[in-house]
Amino acid sequence: MNGNGPSKLVDPLEDPLPGVGTYEDFNTIDWVREKSKDRDRHREITNKSRQSTVALLHSVSDAFSGWLLMLLVGLMSGALAGGIDIAAHWLTDMKGGVCLIGFWFNHEHCCWKSNEATFQDRDRCPQWQSWAELITGTSEGAFAYIVNYLMYIFWALLFSFLAVTLVRAFAPYACGSGIPEIKTILSGFIIRGYLGKWTLIIKTITLVLAVSSGLSLGKEGPLVHVACCCANILCHLFTKYRKNEAKRREVLSAAAAVGVSVAFGAPIGGVLFSLEEVSYYFPLKTLWRSFFAALVAAFTLRSINPFGNSRLVLFYVEFHAPWHLVELAPFVLLGIFGGLWGARRECYTRMSGAELISELFNDCSLLDSSQLCGYKQPANTSETGVGNSLADRPAGAGLYTALWQLALALVFKMMITVITFGMKVPSGLFIPSMAVGAIAGRLLGVGMEQLAYYNHDSFIFKGWCSPGADCITPGLYAMVGAAACLGGVTRMTVSLVVIMFELTGGLEYIVPLMAATMTSKWVADAFGREGIYEAHIRLNGYPFLEPKEEFEHSSLTVDVMRPKRSDPALAVLTQEGMTVGQVEALVESTHYSGFPVVVSQESQRLVGFVLRRDLLISIDNARKRQEGVVSASQVVFTEHAPSVAADAPPPLRLRGIMDLSPFTVTDHTPMDITVDIFRKLGLRQCLVTHNGRLLGIITKKDILKHMAQIANRDPDSILFN
Repeated sequence: MNGNGPSKLVDPLEDPLPGVGTYEDFNTIDWVREKSKDRDRHREITNKSRQSTVALLHSVSDAFSGWLLMLLVGLMSGALAGGIDIAAHWLTDMKGGVCLIGFWFNHEHCCWKSNEATFQDRDRCPQWQSWAELITGTSEGAFAYIVNYLMYIFWALLFSFLAVTLVRAFAPYACGSGIPEIKTILSGFIIRGYLGKWTLIIKTITLVLAVSSGLSLGKEGPLVHVACCCANILCHLFTKYRKNEAKRREVLSAAAAVGVSVAFGAPIGGVLFSLEEVSYYFPLKTLWRSFFAALVAAFTLRSINPFGNSRLVLFYVEFHAPWHLVELAPFVLLGIFGGLWGARRECYTRMSGAELISELFNDCSLLDSSQLCGYKQPANTSETGVGNSLADRPAGAGLYTALWQLALALVFKMMITVITFGMKVPSGLFIPSMAVGAIAGRLLGVGMEQLAYYNHDSFIFKGWCSPGADCITPGLYAMVGAAACLGGVTRMTVSLVVIMFELTGGLEYIVPLMAATMTSKWVADAFGREGIYEAHIRLNGYPFLEPKEEFEHSSLTVDVMRPKRSDPALAVLTQEGMTVGQVEALVESTHYSGFPVVVSQESQRLVGFVLRRDLLISIDNARKRQEGVVSASQVVFTEHAPSVAADAPPPLRLRGIMDLSPFTVTDHTPMDITVDIFRKLGLRQCLVTHNGRLLGIITKKDILKHMAQIANRDPDSILFN
């Protein structure tokens, strides 16, 4: 380079560098910067579209890409959910036996193929043989029972072992439900690999194994994680979403809706779940796209028809009897039980959770062979209820047996669910919580039914429950109990009621569901305001500002900001006067995510803010691409490069990577307002000034530590930056 000639300066704004504007693992994104970046990109595309037909087509494809991505997410998630359902059903049945005409058939499909299956014994056919029949040649006797029992245990342990081993060896992030981490990611946190292809593959396989093993867990929560993995992978096909973290989170919000849509067959409930429970930023555009993606996913799952009943869920039910105002009291009781269950900290047990719920929701019909429908036959054959349903009748021996087995199952289910949720396998809490509530609800429902049968003339039942009428529906109590327990655990309200409504198709049961859900939330909140997902986030130390949590302390920003009075001065960069060597030394000696830029060390007047990662990448690239950059080169953040001596190395101009409008508050701003600013704008840091002079900095982590101190918790439990 000619020493007397003008220096060629590399400007990151005019000559973008790879890596600038990206984030390190376990860091929070800058929502404001990401939105601004997308606005600039959209403005540029719009301006170019007026210049040529090719640019116009590019503009149209850019606008349409969001809908195309939603279509792909819906199709992929629906197909995976259908595959998981079919595979889990097959492996669950494998614990009991095998199909001779094709080992890939589950029990139900095997007997469908048989011409010898009867309606009464539709689950028995010669083509399906238990392990005892295959090994010993007979299905009767104590030895056959022991063989079947041992084979059941063998397959259950094998599936559990494989699930744990695969998760541990290939994708540790595949364990748990994934919803707490997805909530944290949607709030702007970066967890690299959590939504990657390996996590998707292992989660899909191990979810099938974990559900099939018979562990007290559900696939519904993990399906949200699976759908978000699909969305994250598909985002890489579109530049708009690949290069913008905020835009990608809009897609992930829609994917959370897709997950619930395919889990419960509830597209509307899925959208509301994403809005109420997991999303941090949910613009109207995302609402429409979420609805579209959830609809596509539900349609895809319906086309696959994994349950063979033309429904999207295994336990779809339709009740025919209306409910009465008097029944609100037991429904509220179920809400209280659900709230108490939700406030905890973490026979009928052989069948899977979904099958158990299906059995408990069952509205007994005349042709039903379930033990839960073991009533005494009426002396008067006209007392048969409405249509194919049964009238209230006295309990028979079969029902009494089923009731004590259910009571035992309730105790076991409550204990093992608490243990299972902490295991390192894909595990959801929706189905186990619903199962606990459904058992309690069915027990209460049968109790109410028998009370009505034997006390028709009492003031409670007189006038609306005449003898022989179909007054009480125990299956409805099971459904209300399921909603109450799930609401108590997750603190869901609106979305939960809609999900249960979509499951049952009964619009007239919305009031009982609302009463039980609200009661369960109030009771659980009395013991602690955080649901299971919030508790999980706090235990893992993720930097998550809960939108529902109120900040009631009267502290000011000066009380929370760094540096404290006893701390060393704030590490800052000056807009000129520092060399590359000095900047690198400052970065090496600190671990901060970014640095304020001031006019000078003396004035401390704020100019802007630079991210650590952008600074390092820019200096590294300048050393490679700009001739003459050495440790003695000046680093400048001004608009015009200062004049340098002829023999001095060329300056490095880094104004392009500086945020010229960092968010600032004064030292006397109340912390409740500052917390609101962080929540609503998704900030990662905010600078504190006094009369324009920089005093300190507040990060999301500082706020969380301060809130932990106020709540008498360990402030060092907030682990990540």
